[in-house]
Amino acid sequence: QTQLMHSGGGSVQAGGSLRLSCSVQRITYTTICMGWFRQAPGKEREGVAARDGPTGRTRYADSVKGRFTISKDNAKNTLDLQMNSLEPQDTAIYYCALRAGSAWQSLLWPASYNYWGQGTQVTVSS
Repeated sequence: QTQLMHSGGGSVQAGGSLRLSCSVQRITYTTICMGWFRQAPGKEREGVAARDGPTGRTRYADSVKGRFTISKDNAKNTLDLQMNSLEPQDTAIYYCALRAGSAWQSLLWPASYNYWGQGTQVTVSS
């Protein structure tokens, strides 16, 4: 079964940076999309950034554009999320997710993803 493992996260002051990495074990699909999502206390899970596997195109939530960068590290076989200029409202549990197939319209929709990592806490203090 496909499994996603997180690394990174932690606590930082506003304006700081953090990097998240996600590695995948036992991929059984030839076409996949992967993304990063987050859930703050009392809020619904939301899409942060995602990458369409077949084309390499990326998509970002408006709230993180210009600050976050999603990338695939082929050498390490990981999906990374570089987070710069962090703000207190970025505080949440961050999840890596994977789905089979390619569909640009729903790239940031949590409900369209089948496999999820365990989540990692990101805390930004003011």
